[in-house]
Amino acid sequence: MAKDNKADSYYFMKEEVLPGTRKVIDLEAARLYTSTPLSIPVEIIHGKKKGPVLMINAAIHGDELNGVEIVRQMINMISPEKLQGTLICVPIVNVLGFTQKSRYLPDRRDLNHCFPGSDTGSLASRTAATFFNDLALKCDYIIDLHTGAIYRTNLPHIRVNLSNKKALELAQIFATPVILDSEPRHASLRGEAEKAGITVITYEGGEALKFDPIAINAGITGIKRVMYHLKMLSRSARKPPASYIAKSTTWLRASHDGIMRTIVSLGDKVKKGQTLAYINAPLGHFEVEIKAEKDGIVIGQQTLPLVNEGDAVFHIAHLDGKQDSIEQIVEEFIDNVNENQIDPLTTGYITPV
Repeated sequence: MAKDNKADSYYFMKEEVLPGTRKVIDLEAARLYTSTPLSIPVEIIHGKKKGPVLMINAAIHGDELNGVEIVRQMINMISPEKLQGTLICVPIVNVLGFTQKSRYLPDRRDLNHCFPGSDTGSLASRTAATFFNDLALKCDYIIDLHTGAIYRTNLPHIRVNLSNKKALELAQIFATPVILDSEPRHASLRGEAEKAGITVITYEGGEALKFDPIAINAGITGIKRVMYHLKMLSRSARKPPASYIAKSTTWLRASHDGIMRTIVSLGDKVKKGQTLAYINAPLGHFEVEIKAEKDGIVIGQQTLPLVNEGDAVFHIAHLDGKQDSIEQIVEEFIDNVNENQIDPLTTGYITPV
Protein backbone atom coordinates (compact mmCIF):
# COMPACT_ATOMS: atom_id res chain seq x y z
CA MET A 1 0.00 0.00 0.00
CA ALA A 2 1.39 3.42 -1.00
CA LYS A 3 2.42 5.64 1.85
CA ASP A 4 0.02 8.54 2.44
CA ASN A 5 1.97 11.73 1.76
CA LYS A 6 -0.95 14.10 2.26
CA ALA A 7 -0.11 16.97 4.60
CA ASP A 8 -2.00 17.73 7.79
CA SER A 9 -3.07 21.25 8.67
CA TYR A 10 -0.28 23.59 9.82
CA TYR A 11 -0.90 25.52 13.02
CA PHE A 12 0.70 28.87 13.84
CA MET A 13 -0.37 31.18 16.67
CA LYS A 14 -3.57 29.11 17.07
CA GLU A 15 -4.35 29.77 13.40
CA GLU A 16 -5.00 26.79 11.14
CA VAL A 17 -3.52 26.74 7.66
CA LEU A 18 -5.15 24.02 5.59
CA PRO A 19 -3.10 21.92 3.13
CA GLY A 20 -2.81 23.63 -0.23
CA THR A 21 -3.58 27.10 1.16
CA ARG A 22 -1.84 30.23 2.40
CA LYS A 23 -2.53 32.63 5.22
CA VAL A 24 -1.14 35.97 6.41
CA ILE A 25 -0.70 36.21 10.19
CA ASP A 26 0.55 39.13 12.27
CA LEU A 27 3.03 38.01 14.92
CA GLU A 28 2.87 40.47 17.82
CA ALA A 29 6.45 41.01 18.95
CA ALA A 30 6.06 43.82 21.50
CA ARG A 31 4.02 46.89 22.40
CA LEU A 32 5.04 50.51 21.97
CA TYR A 33 4.59 53.25 24.55
CA THR A 34 1.43 54.31 22.66
CA SER A 35 -0.05 50.86 23.50
CA THR A 36 0.18 50.08 19.78
CA PRO A 37 1.18 46.49 19.06
CA LEU A 38 4.40 45.93 17.13
CA SER A 39 3.63 43.09 14.72
CA ILE A 40 5.81 41.13 12.29
CA PRO A 41 3.90 40.16 9.11
CA VAL A 42 4.20 36.47 8.29
CA GLU A 43 2.81 34.55 5.32
CA ILE A 44 2.49 30.78 5.68
CA ILE A 45 2.33 28.85 2.40
CA HIS A 46 1.36 25.28 3.25
CA GLY A 47 1.61 22.59 0.58
CA LYS A 48 -0.76 19.75 -0.08
CA LYS A 49 1.95 17.16 0.58
CA LYS A 50 4.23 16.57 3.53
CA GLY A 51 7.70 18.05 3.41
CA PRO A 52 10.21 20.23 5.25
CA VAL A 53 9.55 23.62 6.81
CA LEU A 54 11.69 26.33 5.22
CA MET A 55 11.73 29.95 6.38
CA ILE A 56 12.99 32.81 4.24
CA ASN A 57 13.34 36.03 6.23
CA ALA A 58 14.69 39.50 5.57
CA ALA A 59 15.26 42.90 7.16
CA ILE A 60 16.55 41.75 10.52
CA HIS A 61 18.46 44.94 9.81
CA GLY A 62 15.70 47.37 8.91
CA ASP A 63 17.52 49.15 6.08
CA GLU A 64 18.28 45.99 4.08
CA LEU A 65 15.73 46.12 1.28
CA ASN A 66 16.93 43.54 -1.25
CA GLY A 67 15.80 40.67 0.94
CA VAL A 68 12.36 42.25 1.39
CA GLU A 69 11.91 42.25 -2.38
CA ILE A 70 13.25 38.69 -2.67
CA VAL A 71 10.68 37.42 -0.14
CA ARG A 72 7.88 39.43 -1.79
CA GLN A 73 8.58 37.89 -5.16
CA MET A 74 8.88 34.39 -3.70
CA ILE A 75 5.46 34.82 -2.04
CA ASN A 76 3.96 35.67 -5.42
CA MET A 77 5.77 32.84 -7.21
CA ILE A 78 4.89 29.89 -4.99
CA SER A 79 1.61 28.06 -5.47
CA PRO A 80 0.51 26.09 -2.37
CA GLU A 81 -1.12 23.59 -4.75
CA LYS A 82 2.31 22.67 -6.12
CA LEU A 83 4.29 22.95 -2.89
CA GLN A 84 5.49 20.00 -0.84
CA GLY A 85 6.09 21.10 2.75
CA THR A 86 5.72 24.55 4.25
CA LEU A 87 7.29 27.87 3.27
CA ILE A 88 7.32 30.54 5.99
CA CYS A 89 7.86 34.00 4.50
CA VAL A 90 8.91 36.92 6.72
CA PRO A 91 9.80 39.93 4.55
CA ILE A 92 10.38 42.34 7.46
CA VAL A 93 11.61 41.10 10.84
CA ASN A 94 12.74 44.48 12.19
CA VAL A 95 9.53 46.39 11.48
CA LEU A 96 10.47 49.46 13.52
CA GLY A 97 13.88 49.77 11.88
CA PHE A 98 12.27 49.31 8.47
CA THR A 99 9.77 52.12 9.00
CA GLN A 100 12.58 54.42 10.15
CA LYS A 101 14.93 53.33 7.31
CA SER A 102 17.37 52.33 10.04
CA ARG A 103 19.54 49.26 10.55
CA TYR A 104 18.72 49.28 14.26
CA LEU A 105 15.76 49.33 16.61
CA PRO A 106 14.88 52.61 18.38
CA ASP A 107 17.02 51.62 21.38
CA ARG A 108 20.01 51.46 18.95
CA ARG A 109 20.35 47.73 19.43
CA ASP A 110 21.24 45.43 16.54
CA LEU A 111 18.51 42.78 16.44
CA ASN A 112 20.97 40.24 15.03
CA HIS A 113 22.99 40.50 18.24
CA CYS A 114 20.00 39.74 20.48
CA PHE A 115 19.00 36.13 19.80
CA PRO A 116 17.57 33.99 21.30
CA GLY A 117 16.20 36.96 23.21
CA SER A 118 14.23 37.27 26.42
CA ASP A 119 10.56 37.88 27.17
CA THR A 120 11.58 40.20 30.00
CA GLY A 121 14.44 42.04 28.27
CA SER A 122 14.74 45.16 26.11
CA LEU A 123 12.50 45.87 23.11
CA ALA A 124 15.13 44.26 20.85
CA SER A 125 15.44 41.24 23.13
CA ARG A 126 11.67 40.74 23.31
CA THR A 127 11.34 41.03 19.53
CA ALA A 128 14.14 38.50 19.08
CA ALA A 129 12.55 36.09 21.58
CA THR A 130 9.17 36.18 19.88
CA PHE A 131 10.63 35.69 16.43
CA PHE A 132 13.03 32.96 17.57
CA ASN A 133 10.62 30.94 19.71
CA ASP A 134 7.46 31.26 17.62
CA LEU A 135 9.04 31.03 14.15
CA ALA A 136 12.70 29.99 13.95
CA LEU A 137 12.42 26.99 16.26
CA LYS A 138 9.57 25.60 14.14
CA CYS A 139 11.75 25.39 11.01
CA ASP A 140 13.94 22.68 9.53
CA TYR A 141 15.82 25.16 7.33
CA ILE A 142 16.31 28.94 7.33
CA ILE A 143 17.64 31.24 4.60
CA ASP A 144 18.50 34.55 6.29
CA LEU A 145 18.71 37.39 3.74
CA HIS A 146 21.04 40.37 4.23
CA THR A 147 22.80 43.18 2.34
CA GLY A 148 25.81 45.35 2.96
CA ALA A 149 25.52 48.32 5.30
CA ILE A 150 24.73 51.85 4.13
CA TYR A 151 27.33 53.08 1.60
CA ARG A 152 28.71 49.55 1.36
CA THR A 153 27.81 46.93 -1.24
CA ASN A 154 28.39 43.18 -1.33
CA LEU A 155 28.91 40.74 -4.17
CA PRO A 156 26.22 38.06 -3.81
CA HIS A 157 27.70 35.40 -1.55
CA ILE A 158 26.74 32.89 1.12
CA ARG A 159 28.11 32.89 4.66
CA VAL A 160 28.11 29.48 6.27
CA ASN A 161 29.89 27.45 8.91
CA LEU A 162 31.92 24.97 6.81
CA SER A 163 31.99 22.48 9.67
CA ASN A 164 28.20 22.17 9.36
CA LYS A 165 27.93 19.74 6.45
CA LYS A 166 24.19 20.19 5.93
CA ALA A 167 24.55 23.97 5.79
CA LEU A 168 27.51 23.70 3.40
CA GLU A 169 25.49 21.46 1.10
CA LEU A 170 22.65 24.00 1.10
CA ALA A 171 25.13 26.81 0.35
CA GLN A 172 26.54 24.89 -2.62
CA ILE A 173 23.04 24.28 -3.95
CA PHE A 174 22.20 28.00 -3.57
CA ALA A 175 25.31 28.55 -5.70
CA THR A 176 26.72 32.06 -5.41
CA PRO A 177 30.22 32.64 -6.88
CA VAL A 178 31.78 32.71 -3.41
CA ILE A 179 30.91 30.78 -0.25
CA LEU A 180 32.51 32.39 2.78
CA ASP A 181 33.54 30.26 5.76
CA SER A 182 32.00 32.19 8.62
CA GLU A 183 31.69 31.03 12.21
CA PRO A 184 28.25 32.03 13.50
CA ARG A 185 28.37 35.19 15.56
CA HIS A 186 27.25 34.88 19.17
CA ALA A 187 23.61 35.92 19.63
CA SER A 188 22.95 36.00 15.86
CA LEU A 189 19.97 34.22 14.32
CA ARG A 190 22.26 31.81 12.47
CA GLY A 191 24.35 31.05 15.53
CA GLU A 192 21.46 30.40 17.90
CA ALA A 193 19.38 28.47 15.35
CA GLU A 194 22.35 26.20 14.57
CA LYS A 195 22.63 25.41 18.28
CA ALA A 196 19.02 24.25 18.12
CA GLY A 197 19.82 21.87 15.24
CA ILE A 198 18.34 24.00 12.44
CA THR A 199 20.21 24.27 9.13
CA VAL A 200 20.84 27.95 8.35
CA ILE A 201 22.63 29.84 5.58
CA THR A 202 23.06 33.60 5.33
CA TYR A 203 22.80 35.28 1.93
CA GLU A 204 24.52 38.63 1.37
CA GLY A 205 24.06 40.83 -1.68
CA GLY A 206 23.85 44.50 -2.59
CA GLU A 207 23.69 47.66 -0.49
CA ALA A 208 21.38 48.99 2.22
CA LEU A 209 18.44 51.24 1.22
CA LYS A 210 18.79 50.30 -2.45
CA PHE A 211 17.41 47.70 -4.83
CA ASP A 212 20.14 45.78 -6.64
CA PRO A 213 18.64 43.74 -9.53
CA ILE A 214 21.56 41.27 -9.62
CA ALA A 215 21.40 40.63 -5.86
CA ILE A 216 17.61 40.27 -5.95
CA ASN A 217 17.54 37.91 -8.92
CA ALA A 218 20.42 35.86 -7.50
CA GLY A 219 18.58 35.49 -4.20
CA ILE A 220 15.39 34.29 -5.87
CA THR A 221 17.28 31.87 -8.10
CA GLY A 222 19.23 30.47 -5.14
CA ILE A 223 16.13 29.96 -2.99
CA LYS A 224 14.38 28.14 -5.83
CA ARG A 225 17.42 25.87 -6.25
CA VAL A 226 17.28 25.03 -2.54
CA MET A 227 13.55 24.30 -2.75
CA TYR A 228 14.10 21.97 -5.72
CA HIS A 229 16.88 20.23 -3.78
CA LEU A 230 14.61 19.78 -0.75
CA LYS A 231 11.90 18.43 -3.09
CA MET A 232 9.55 21.22 -2.02
CA LEU A 233 9.13 22.01 -5.71
CA SER A 234 9.12 19.51 -8.58
CA ARG A 235 11.80 19.86 -11.19
CA SER A 236 14.41 17.67 -12.82
CA ALA A 237 17.74 17.87 -11.03
CA ARG A 238 20.29 20.27 -12.50
CA LYS A 239 23.87 20.64 -11.42
CA PRO A 240 24.32 24.04 -9.70
CA PRO A 241 27.00 26.43 -10.98
CA ALA A 242 30.43 26.26 -9.39
CA SER A 243 31.24 28.19 -6.23
CA TYR A 244 34.59 28.99 -4.67
CA ILE A 245 35.02 28.54 -0.93
CA ALA A 246 36.92 31.31 0.83
CA LYS A 247 38.27 30.38 4.25
CA SER A 248 39.59 33.84 5.06
CA THR A 249 39.01 37.49 4.18
CA THR A 250 40.74 40.83 4.69
CA TRP A 251 39.26 44.28 5.19
CA LEU A 252 41.42 47.02 3.65
CA ARG A 253 41.15 50.38 5.38
CA ALA A 254 41.82 53.89 4.19
CA SER A 255 45.25 55.05 5.34
CA HIS A 256 44.31 58.71 4.86
CA ASP A 257 41.17 60.84 4.75
CA GLY A 258 40.08 62.37 1.44
CA ILE A 259 38.17 61.55 -1.75
CA MET A 260 38.51 57.98 -3.01
CA ARG A 261 38.64 57.01 -6.70
CA THR A 262 37.99 53.28 -7.01
CA ILE A 263 39.42 51.42 -10.02
CA VAL A 264 38.16 47.89 -9.28
CA SER A 265 34.64 46.48 -9.00
CA LEU A 266 32.80 43.76 -7.12
CA GLY A 267 33.85 40.35 -8.40
CA ASP A 268 37.22 41.50 -9.70
CA LYS A 269 40.21 39.27 -9.08
CA VAL A 270 43.08 41.21 -7.49
CA LYS A 271 46.75 40.46 -6.98
CA LYS A 272 48.95 41.26 -4.00
CA GLY A 273 50.32 44.78 -4.42
CA GLN A 274 47.71 45.77 -7.01
CA THR A 275 46.33 49.30 -6.69
CA LEU A 276 42.60 49.21 -5.94
CA ALA A 277 41.89 52.90 -5.38
CA TYR A 278 43.46 56.33 -4.94
CA ILE A 279 42.72 58.81 -2.16
CA ASN A 280 43.21 62.51 -2.96
CA ALA A 281 42.70 65.79 -1.18
CA PRO A 282 39.98 68.00 -2.70
CA LEU A 283 42.70 70.31 -4.07
CA GLY A 284 44.69 67.35 -5.36
CA HIS A 285 47.96 68.13 -3.60
CA PHE A 286 48.57 64.54 -2.52
CA GLU A 287 47.63 61.05 -3.62
CA VAL A 288 47.58 57.84 -1.56
CA GLU A 289 47.15 54.38 -3.05
CA ILE A 290 45.16 51.55 -1.51
CA LYS A 291 46.84 48.28 -2.47
CA ALA A 292 45.80 44.65 -2.08
CA GLU A 293 47.66 42.87 0.70
CA LYS A 294 46.97 39.39 -0.73
CA ASP A 295 45.56 37.77 -3.84
CA GLY A 296 41.79 37.46 -3.78
CA ILE A 297 38.43 38.62 -5.07
CA VAL A 298 36.53 41.79 -4.16
CA ILE A 299 33.34 40.75 -2.34
CA GLY A 300 32.57 44.07 -0.66
CA GLN A 301 33.43 47.73 -1.09
CA GLN A 302 32.49 51.19 0.09
CA THR A 303 30.35 53.09 -2.42
CA LEU A 304 30.75 56.56 -0.89
CA PRO A 305 33.82 58.36 -2.32
CA LEU A 306 34.34 60.38 0.89
CA VAL A 307 36.53 58.47 3.33
CA ASN A 308 38.01 59.02 6.74
CA GLU A 309 41.28 57.49 7.85
CA GLY A 310 40.54 53.98 9.09
CA ASP A 311 37.34 53.45 7.07
CA ALA A 312 36.87 49.87 5.83
CA VAL A 313 36.77 50.32 2.05
CA PHE A 314 37.40 46.90 0.46
CA HIS A 315 36.51 43.37 1.59
CA ILE A 316 38.77 40.81 -0.09
CA ALA A 317 38.09 37.06 0.01
CA HIS A 318 41.12 34.77 -0.30
CA LEU A 319 40.70 31.62 -2.37
CA ASP A 320 43.81 29.64 -1.45
CA GLY A 321 45.51 30.02 -4.84
CA LYS A 322 42.56 28.48 -6.74
CA GLN A 323 41.21 31.69 -8.21
CA ASP A 324 42.35 31.50 -11.84
CA SER A 325 38.81 31.07 -13.16
CA ILE A 326 36.94 33.14 -10.55
CA GLU A 327 36.31 36.07 -12.89
CA GLN A 328 34.76 33.71 -15.44
CA ILE A 329 32.59 32.18 -12.71
CA VAL A 330 31.39 35.65 -11.62
CA GLU A 331 30.68 36.64 -15.22
CA GLU A 332 28.75 33.43 -15.91
CA PHE A 333 26.87 33.86 -12.63
CA ILE A 334 25.73 37.38 -13.60
CA ASP A 335 24.80 36.25 -17.13
CA ASN A 336 22.80 33.34 -15.71
CA VAL A 337 20.97 35.60 -13.26
CA ASN A 338 20.13 38.10 -15.99
CA GLU A 339 18.84 35.34 -18.27
CA ASN A 340 16.23 34.41 -15.65
CA GLN A 341 14.34 37.56 -16.66
CA ILE A 342 13.03 38.22 -13.17
CA ASP A 343 11.90 41.81 -12.81
CA PRO A 344 12.94 42.98 -9.31
CA LEU A 345 10.64 45.98 -9.53
CA THR A 346 7.52 44.17 -10.70
CA THR A 347 4.39 45.08 -8.76
CA GLY A 348 2.15 42.33 -10.03
CA TYR A 349 1.87 38.60 -9.40
CA ILE A 350 4.28 36.29 -11.17
CA THR A 351 3.24 32.98 -12.70
CA PRO A 352 3.30 30.55 -9.73
CA VAL A 353 5.64 27.58 -9.62
